[in-house]
Amino acid sequence: MDAQGRGRADNIDPADQWVLNPNTGDYELRLGPSTAQPAVPGPRSSRTATAGTAAPPRGRTAPGREYRGSPEVAPAPDVVPGPRRRRPPQGPQPSRRKGRPQKPKGKKIALWTGGTMAFALVAVSTAGYVYVKHLEGNVSTTDVGSAGAGNFSKDEAFNILIIGTDKRTGKGNQGYGDTGNVGHADTNILLHVSKDRTNATAMSIPRDLIVDIPDCETKQEDGSTKVIAGSQGVRFNTSLGQSGRDPGCTMRTVKEATGISVDHFMMADFNAVKTLTSAVGGVEVCLTKPVDDPESKLKLPAGTSTVEGEQALAFVRTRKSFGNSGDLDRIKVQQQFLGSLMRKMSSSDTLTSPTKLLKLAEAATKALTVDTGIGKVSTLKDVALELKKVPPKNVSFVTVPVIDNPTEQVKATVVIDETKGPEIFSMIKDDVSLTEVKKQQKKEKDAVAARLKGSKADPADVRVRILNGGAAPGSAQETLTYLQNDEGVLKSENAGNAETTLKKTTLEYAPDQADQARRLADIMGLSGSAMKPGESVTNSQGLPAITLTLGEDFEGAGESLTAPSTAPDVDKSTADKVECAE
Repeated sequence: MDAQGRGRADNIDPADQWVLNPNTGDYELRLGPSTAQPAVPGPRSSRTATAGTAAPPRGRTAPGREYRGSPEVAPAPDVVPGPRRRRPPQGPQPSRRKGRPQKPKGKKIALWTGGTMAFALVAVSTAGYVYVKHLEGNVSTTDVGSAGAGNFSKDEAFNILIIGTDKRTGKGNQGYGDTGNVGHADTNILLHVSKDRTNATAMSIPRDLIVDIPDCETKQEDGSTKVIAGSQGVRFNTSLGQSGRDPGCTMRTVKEATGISVDHFMMADFNAVKTLTSAVGGVEVCLTKPVDDPESKLKLPAGTSTVEGEQALAFVRTRKSFGNSGDLDRIKVQQQFLGSLMRKMSSSDTLTSPTKLLKLAEAATKALTVDTGIGKVSTLKDVALELKKVPPKNVSFVTVPVIDNPTEQVKATVVIDETKGPEIFSMIKDDVSLTEVKKQQKKEKDAVAARLKGSKADPADVRVRILNGGAAPGSAQETLTYLQNDEGVLKSENAGNAETTLKKTTLEYAPDQADQARRLADIMGLSGSAMKPGESVTNSQGLPAITLTLGEDFEGAGESLTAPSTAPDVDKSTADKVECAE
């Protein structure tokens, strides 16, 4: 189901030969006279050539390659250059006109990863075009069809499902349990990044959570599609791998269980945590007591330690050394590990090291399988840069609120806690932060709140057109019936489907219709931010009306659309704080 597969991995380490040019702000490949040109060329210029090679003249062709005169994408010759010949002195050399030195642009490669999964993105200068194409060949993709968004928007909130599978592939992984495992959804984190980039929520989903898996359409290797039948009352981890289910099935299962739409996914197996932690030079972890686990082979003293490679994988996989030896306690440890890794990745020690950055780019892109909507490195770069805007103190970690499965005598699985879970899900859907964040300037906040203040028209005087802009089919008619029969809004009509899909329900009105809008907002349970002052429209009778567009957040007629402002009483942590595993 990995439609495009992985690209060839070259046995090179370009990181050791890249240096920062202070005049351009770009990383450039510098080779000694006797050093062979690596298989993956670095940035080139049409005016200068790296030692031991000569840039082909504009408009000519280098041996074995087509050259079209573009200095940013011209590939290097495949031959290994010999030593440069010394030319006899030819008199004074003409001086080059030195341009004004530019300030370093600080273009960086950024990484964000954790647990038994990888989330890694790379941003490089345009001079590294060829190297970027090489990185793009590292990334595997899966077409999940309608399960996710077709593209990535830098101007909207977005949800990415990060999946760590328990698939045992690659060198050294045969010792971890069943080597024939098809790869289930072992570790799952739904990452929500707010529209204004002030905050993010990383919600862990227990693999032993009992859910209903819907029917899902999967793309086969031959290009055909196959619908895999759903299952009711099964563990969440079987939403991947079981019966040939792909990550799109896991995305659909999240929507079924929480009501939250997933835009994209990123997935990696056991190798990811080993290669990525080694590339960054290790991650610091903290323990309240020493651990000596013969099953995972984790042996660490109390206090802080730095783990990487096999030891890092053992840390995030250990269950019996923490808490009550259950999966929920292991999730807490993985969240702490993720927070520590985020701090390491944003440290100056990492971001100012070309060697670490390029090793991370190689390791990260080889570790990832993503959906086709974000399958290009340029798009992954955009995701990374948007995520980089979120302050670590406003990145909240939380686990889906659960209780023991009441149908089991021997407790092995969990179900959603209906007293707390829906509130958390609603906050994520409505883009509400789990941390205290100043999301609006005071002037703007007061203006939004003021939309609800003032006189309210009588329900019989409210004239409204109802559109379905992303709600379940039939929602507009359901709302029409509710407003007319239960609330006395008789001058209402079903205007069909909206031209665009909205994540949130909106109410648009002209200034002289504000009293009607306030009455309808009160009936529907709309917040001030859902009210959109605008222009009047005419209904089917040619009379002015306000417009109610039901978005994806609509849960049914009579259900309030006002999002909770604070999180329920659940355990949560933030990425900026050091916590110790117990």
